[in-house]
Amino acid sequence: MPRFLVEVSHEPDAMACVRVLEAFLRSGSHFLTRADWGCKDGDHKAWMIVEVADKDDARNIVPSEFRLQTRVVGLHAFTVQEVAEMRRHHGAT
Repeated sequence: MPRFLVEVSHEPDAMACVRVLEAFLRSGSHFLTRADWGCKDGDHKAWMIVEVADKDDARNIVPSEFRLQTRVVGLHAFTVQEVAEMRRHHGAT
């Protein structure tokens, strides 16, 4: 199944942190407990890696009021064979 990094940003103030945490808690989303949050280090974002069918499914994990500021990135772990193929394809030595 495809893997995606889900990143949710919010405003850099304490009340914004409380609002986003409460929204995730109210939604019953597992995002709250499965996510890594950067707020305590001054980076007001949360990240989670999920395995779902597509980007839309990944975005839909997030409560609706935060979906517009959510970034979803498809992830891929390269194999040694894929790296060799890319080098051949692009003429790298």
